[in-house]
Amino acid sequence: MESRKKVLWKLFFSTLYLSAFTFGGGYVIITLMKKRFVDGYRWIEEEEMLDLVAIAQSAPGPIAVNGSIVVGYKLCGMLGAAVAILGTVLPPFLIITLVSFFYQAFRDNWVVSQLLEGMQAGVGAVIASVVYDMAAKVVRGKEASSIAILLAAFAATCFFGVSAVYVVLACILIGLIQTMIKKRRAGK
Repeated sequence: MESRKKVLWKLFFSTLYLSAFTFGGGYVIITLMKKRFVDGYRWIEEEEMLDLVAIAQSAPGPIAVNGSIVVGYKLCGMLGAAVAILGTVLPPFLIITLVSFFYQAFRDNWVVSQLLEGMQAGVGAVIASVVYDMAAKVVRGKEASSIAILLAAFAATCFFGVSAVYVVLACILIGLIQTMIKKRRAGK
């Protein structure tokens, strides 16, 4: 891998860029982080990125910030996490500060409201892409238990209205049980 200083600078500018030009929330930025850090820089393996996303989703707080924290920490420890947080939080902070000064003008502006409404369709497409990529990775792994968990989680949230919080907690519990079983089998 590159020198630590160079990685920190690339990490900062990558998270700054992604945060500044990503509309639609954390799931959108997670997809772009995967493209940048897994496909582009090849700093992280795809399987590991999925694990990092799972950690980011499980932790309280915005997933974009959590995703930046876990990626930054993976790459450069605590300093990497701090640099990634700064890069991720700085653009929305500056944009919201600027918008707050002009809120009255934006509030009733038809063009701005139409622009934001149009972005919703694009955001939906990007989120669908994230779901597809993550589900495809699980299916390609061909592990029956993972596919069953994927389908059960999807059905629970979409068809039965189970809160995502409960689904995530259940998946954490299942993952812990699977890990303990695998360790016991390996120890025999």
